[in-house]
Amino acid sequence: MRLINQHISRDGSGSVTLYPEDPEDMWYAYNLIQPTDLLRASALRKITTESSTGSTSSIRVHTTLLIRVISTDFDIQASQLHVSGQIAEETPYAKNGQHHTLDLELQRNFTLEKGEGWDSVSKEVVNEACDIKRAAKAGAWAVVMQEGLANVALLTGERTVLRQRVEIAVPRKRGGREGGHDKGMEKFFHTTLETLLRQIDLSESIPILLASPGFTAAAFQKFIIDTAVRTSNKPLLAQKSNLLVIHSSSGHLHSLNEVLQSPEVLARLKDTKYSRETRLMNDFMSFLRKDDGRAWYGPKEVEQAVEKGAVGKGGGVLLLSNALFRAQDIGVRKRWVTLVDRVRDIEKGEVRILSSEHESGKMLEGLGGIAAILTFPIEDLDDEQEVDGDMTNGKAHSAQV
Repeated sequence: MRLINQHISRDGSGSVTLYPEDPEDMWYAYNLIQPTDLLRASALRKITTESSTGSTSSIRVHTTLLIRVISTDFDIQASQLHVSGQIAEETPYAKNGQHHTLDLELQRNFTLEKGEGWDSVSKEVVNEACDIKRAAKAGAWAVVMQEGLANVALLTGERTVLRQRVEIAVPRKRGGREGGHDKGMEKFFHTTLETLLRQIDLSESIPILLASPGFTAAAFQKFIIDTAVRTSNKPLLAQKSNLLVIHSSSGHLHSLNEVLQSPEVLARLKDTKYSRETRLMNDFMSFLRKDDGRAWYGPKEVEQAVEKGAVGKGGGVLLLSNALFRAQDIGVRKRWVTLVDRVRDIEKGEVRILSSEHESGKMLEGLGGIAAILTFPIEDLDDEQEVDGDMTNGKAHSAQV
């Protein structure tokens, strides 16, 4: 993402103009644009005119519209962002209050003004999206496979995106005759490699994870190297050191989660956002298993821990899913922004906002979307919840397991 203009006052008013350059930038835009925001972007507007005889005709015109955002819809696989709202500035082609859906496009500017002002989390999203170092770290490619099935996926700093699925019928080995099976596997490997080469940029040096049950991934690695040597494909041969074979329980995409937890992969991806988030969630789960009062999850429990000054300097970490900040209710979003500001600016603790599209973020969402590693242990937060519950509706939620 390229920052074109930024005019933000101390009170949070103002606007930012951004230029999305790659599909990942649309994910950042999705996490940035909220209901009540003002969004200005290019649009294709259908105009219907009526002649003096009563006949009608329609044309589509390119224009620029300003809308007050009502909702957003993000297509994860296509990385397309659709923003619906009401026209907030009249033009020759649109009247105030009319509904329109803007389809944000790559290589086209859009300007955003936050309806409730630019808070710390929104500013952080812009800074991270426009970080040149972030853009330079492409993450990794992964091929999760088994005989006859391969899933080619791209692992970025924010998401895991399935780019292509390959299915080829491979005959089984029968009666010691392996000719049909071997030819089927060769065709499968050839198709999978061709698919992978259409997706990746061989000029980049990033990890390519090959995962499977048994020896399918290792055989595919050998096929890639042999093909590169036979065809004198030097760019492909240069990727030899980036090929990493990992065991998985199946060739289906969900097995990528266990692959990404392996020590070999974490070591290879140690400088990526994904790896940092995974380590934090692993640390949290380790504390939770110890049951020593230093790991808590759930909105009320974590807020109480912050109030007690237990998520601060010296090891305190606040973990939140970025899904919390996409809440349609402005009050809900303000609740979490206030908590982030309290921990980061007053308590001097660490704040990590995890992507809901990575395994670590999905694990966190299963815990209510919020958790904390405390600076010092607190043993009675769930007891306090029970007392509060008895005084209100008799319900309590225990955060420790």
